[in-house]
Parts: sequence; structure tokens; C-alpha cells
Amino acid sequence: MLSSFIPVLKAKNKVVFMKIKDLPRVDRPREKLLRYGPRKLNNSELVAIILGSGQKGENAIDLAKKLLRKFPNSQLSNTSIKHLIEVPGIGKTKAGQIVACFELGKRLLKNKRFKLVLSPKDVWNELQDVRGNKKEYFIIFYLDIGNQIIKKETVSIGNLNTSIVHPREVFEPAITNFAAQIIIAHNHPSGNDRPSEEDIALTQKLIKAGEILGIEVVDHVIVTTSHYFSFKEKGLIKIND
Repeated sequence: MLSSFIPVLKAKNKVVFMKIKDLPRVDRPREKLLRYGPRKLNNSELVAIILGSGQKGENAIDLAKKLLRKFPNSQLSNTSIKHLIEVPGIGKTKAGQIVACFELGKRLLKNKRFKLVLSPKDVWNELQDVRGNKKEYFIIFYLDIGNQIIKKETVSIGNLNTSIVHPREVFEPAITNFAAQIIIAHNHPSGNDRPSEEDIALTQKLIKAGEILGIEVVDHVIVTTSHYFSFKEKGLIKIND
């Protein structure tokens, strides 16, 4: 169990501890994970959940912090059971849990290639295959909180210069893939990269829908064979800091 204790005061060199279960529920790692998801937890809290419990006089979070100090950055994910059990409080069971957790993650991500989308030019480069199409392709980049592409999906293909897009088509994959933000993009077969009134109205509609869902629309990029237009760069989308 993720219980053990947290020191709350010192008096005459004696440390008084409080159990994690006595903390407000919002501050308990497992409850935070269930309520807000893993991205809201810091590294110590995530490792504490893997450990499950601390040891006598040391709670799971403090034990996790001790591990991360001894094995900083990515070292923990590549540390053997032999070296883990050298840390006081980490027995064979906890060491096995840590090693198994990281090994599973490595296997699942082994063939997954991550890309970053940081600028409208990056989006323009990513859309090389549709920039010159005679139909309008409406594409969404689904991003995590670090701007890494989780998924890129074509949600609509229009006739010549028109494309009809519904918020449901845009945000359903965002929810399914746990995206934190999205970038909207589409090509203009006419070769004119300036947004139409319909483009502006649709962008505002998607921004409002994203606000309700807690998924930020960070940009809308219109691409042609040689140019691009960024709503963010032109001040048509205000990004929250």
C-alpha cells in the first residue's frame, strides 16, 4: 500500500510523521493519478506509485526521491536489480517492479518514432504530400504536452476549394489519444494561402470546442506548394501561457 509516513515537524531532534492517508486526497499520488492522469504527477510521485510503499520511518515518496537522487535522469530506467537493491528500503520485490515497468515501456515504444511540431514551418514540411493536391485536405496534429506528435490524421477531404469539418471529427481522436493540444492544418488548392471567412469562422468554432474539452488549439496552418499561413503568427490565435 502507498502509505508509510511523511515528516511534518521536528521537536527536540524527534521527527513526527504523518501517514500519506492523512493528507488531503488531492495530494496523494494514487488519487492524483486517478483524478488528473499521469502527466500531473512529478517523477517522485510516479516512482512512488510503482514502489507501492515505503519502509519504516520513510514514506514511498521519500524513498522514490532517494532513488532518483542516486539514479538521476534516465539512469533509473537502465539500472539492474542488483544495483537497485543496494538502496536501503529497496528489496527484490520493489527492484523487480521498477525493472519490469521500464522494460515494458521500452518494448512498447521500441518501434514508435516521435516527432516534434514546434513551428508552422515544421507543419508545412510535414504536409509535403498534400500541399499540391487538387482537393482540400483537413489534417489534425494531435500533440502531447511536450509538443510531440501522438498522431496525425486526415479528418476531412473536400471538393476543390471546400472542406466541411465538424468538431466531433476533430476532437474525438484527441480524446481517444489523450492529446493535450492540437494543430489544425489544411491545404488550399488555389495556391492562395490567405484564410477565407469560412476558415476563420471554423477556427474560432474549434477553439471554443477545445476550451470546453480542455484541449488547446495552438495553431491553424494553411499550406500551399510554396507558402504557408499561420493563424498563430498572424495573431489570430492567442496562446495561453
